[in-house]
Formats: sequence, structure tokens, C-alpha cells
Amino acid sequence: MSDTDPIPAWPAEDHHCAPCDLHYAHIGPAEVRETAGAAADLAGAAVRDITRAAGPEALRRRPAPGVWSALEYVCHLRDVYAVYTVRLHRARTEHRPALEPMLNELRARRFGYNRLPPAAVLTELRCNAEGLRAELDRARDLDRPVRRRPGEQRTARWLARQVLHETRHHLDDLRGGTTEGGAAR
Repeated sequence: MSDTDPIPAWPAEDHHCAPCDLHYAHIGPAEVRETAGAAADLAGAAVRDITRAAGPEALRRRPAPGVWSALEYVCHLRDVYAVYTVRLHRARTEHRPALEPMLNELRARRFGYNRLPPAAVLTELRCNAEGLRAELDRARDLDRPVRRRPGEQRTARWLARQVLHETRHHLDDLRGGTTEGGAAR
């Protein structure tokens, strides 16, 4: 991807992801909270397994063009938790806020994901997961709307569900899975 690639549309409010068999309609805040709490441990275990099996440089190796390294996926997941914490806060405190896109590929390049120390990234992931959980605890009205692109409106509930979806896919990416081809999303 380049800096000028189009921003992908958000999945629908009632999205069903066939590759991971996740139904947004079946996800509640408690499940999102629980998954966020476990994600740092699961990511840490994946990083340790990769390092033990193939050495520390394996964390930075992209397995194919358009597929992030394990470290890049951990950095992205860390950023998902930070961005969605802010998005949920804005949904809770503002009227129909317009949210910025994450620009995933730009973040990976500009912030040098593959140059970062894995231990620090895992610590930040844990802190960001705790922040997300704290924000979920404060969310009372999950029907509050947010928007991003013209005509693209979702609810705070969708934001929470999307976090769980991202977590599931990226933890699978870390474990070498292929839920959607393993490509950077």
C-alpha cells in the first residue's frame, strides 16, 4: 500500500466475518473487555514462540509482499487499542464525532514498527488494552453514533465489536494463521 491507497470501508453494523465466523450481533462489551485483557498475554506468547523457534529477527521478517511481520502486527494491535479507546471516548462525550482513519500502512512505515523493541511494544499493548477496558467500563449508551467517511456511520457498539474482530484476526496473524490471507489490513 502507498500513502494514496483508498481507505477501506468499515464493515456493516451487523457484519458477519465468514473466515473467523464472527457475528457482530453476538458480541457484547463484556466479551470485548475480556478479549482485550487477554490479548497482550496471547501476543506475548506468540512473540516468545516465534523468537524461540526462529530467533529474534524472525519477528521483523515479512513472510511475503503485502504481509506484515509479527512485530508489525503487534504494533498495529497496540495502535488499534489506543485509537479505539479514543474513538469510544469521543462517541461517549461528543455528538456524532467525525473519526480519522487509522492509515495502517502509513503508521507502519512512518513510525518504524519493525525497528521497535518487542518488549516495549508488548508493554504498550498491555497498557493500551487496560485503557480500552477502562473506557468500555465508562460506556453507557452504546447506540451513540460516530462517522468517518461521508455516509459511513456506526455506533459505539460497533466500535467495540470491531476491536474484538481486529484482535481475533491479528492474534491469528501472529500465530501464522490465514484468516484473511494474513495481509496487512
